[in-house]
Amino acid sequence: MRHSPLVFANAFAVTTAVVYVVCRMLVGLLPDLSFTIAQSWFHGIELTKLNSWNLTAEAFILGVVTATLGAWLVGYFFGITLNFFSKNK
Repeated sequence: MRHSPLVFANAFAVTTAVVYVVCRMLVGLLPDLSFTIAQSWFHGIELTKLNSWNLTAEAFILGVVTATLGAWLVGYFFGITLNFFSKNK
């Protein structure tokens, strides 16, 4: 069964955009908890020197656009590789 790489790309991109917006809202509402979670994701690396948030509109727009485009590319590549491996099954 062939899958459309565009379907995966669009689904990944929309999902990433929604998660990015929700994450940004949570960082604004709960900065300390967000910082603690971010530090745990980096395997406990000491991030206290980076303990400042740059929550400007420009940073938000740049982040959501680049994350969404990156996710679209990953989704498209995933669709292509899924079809490749499904064909060789």
